[in-house]
Amino acid sequence: MFDNLVVQLGPWSWWVLGLVLLAAELVVPGFFLVWIGLAAIIVGALSLLFWENTFWIWQVQLLVFAASAVIVTLLGRRYVYNNNQTTDEPFLNQRGASLVGRTATLNEPITEGRGRIRLDDTFWTVMGPDLPAGTRVKVVASNGRDLTVETA
Repeated sequence: MFDNLVVQLGPWSWWVLGLVLLAAELVVPGFFLVWIGLAAIIVGALSLLFWENTFWIWQVQLLVFAASAVIVTLLGRRYVYNNNQTTDEPFLNQRGASLVGRTATLNEPITEGRGRIRLDDTFWTVMGPDLPAGTRVKVVASNGRDLTVETA
């Protein structure tokens, strides 16, 4: 069945596969089907050139597809992750890091190195030297959900 479909579509079978993978990227979370879809389109372009040649059998096409998928994925990831652009919201998804430098009043005293403050609408667990409730503290670091403070 698969062989018949490939023979009927000819070199366009890779184009169809590439477009299906690109469309699936819209449904599936992540960002990996784009690269595999582009690899299928590359093999489709090569198939348009080499379809009549005897060396361009389906095994060679699959090998070229696998190799191009790896190469396109590596190049694409390098481009996406090295394409850092400056933004006006550098801490948009890093709530704890955006709080560094702010001051607050301790809601609960810091005892044995841990206490609580309220910043905006959230209570945060803080670490720092033992201090009584009501002391003004400054956030100096963020470690996940815990903030490190010192006296302001």
